[in-house]
Amino acid sequence: MEFTDRRSPLPESPAARRNKGPILEVLKRVLPESGVVLEIASGTGEHVVHFADALPRLVFQPTEMDPVALEVLRIRSVRARLPNVAPPLVLDVREPTWPVTRADAVLCINLIHIAPWAATEGLLRGAAEVLPRGGPLVLYGPFFRSDAPTAPSNAAFDLSLRTRDPEWGVRRLEDVNAAAAVQGLELAERVEMPANNLVVVYRRG
Repeated sequence: MEFTDRRSPLPESPAARRNKGPILEVLKRVLPESGVVLEIASGTGEHVVHFADALPRLVFQPTEMDPVALEVLRIRSVRARLPNVAPPLVLDVREPTWPVTRADAVLCINLIHIAPWAATEGLLRGAAEVLPRGGPLVLYGPFFRSDAPTAPSNAAFDLSLRTRDPEWGVRRLEDVNAAAAVQGLELAERVEMPANNLVVVYRRG
């Protein structure tokens, strides 16, 4: 798919349109005042453009592994004309070597439930390698939790994901916490978000 006409509409995500405002309010508090934010699985690029516009002292590095998504990211960032959005990079979190060797923060929105568990492990391992001590890894999405009842919408979503791919599914927060601890990432906080989602913040110990 090509977007050769500069006026042609780009793909949009209804979920991104709904959640980018609430997520930004959390990011204003948990991200550093300046530095590089590595965004994993940037998708349509709506998040990165919105955040970069609101946080001009941070440089956002979007990434994707899908060629079509990369092209959408590139064009959306060009159209936005934001100097603090870097050209998108190809990044598969499962690869042992990432194209970015250092970032002051890592951001990942709505990935780990639509990818195999190996992607979660790769994300945590890679984030621990690129973050400085105290640097945040910020995750957003649905989670199952042992200390809270499962929302019917999350249970239905999990079933639909596993029907599409048995390796997908809403993750247990305790499992993600345990895998993060193996990589030296400490749970710093979790924030209740609309539509039964969470922002979970880890920091490199």
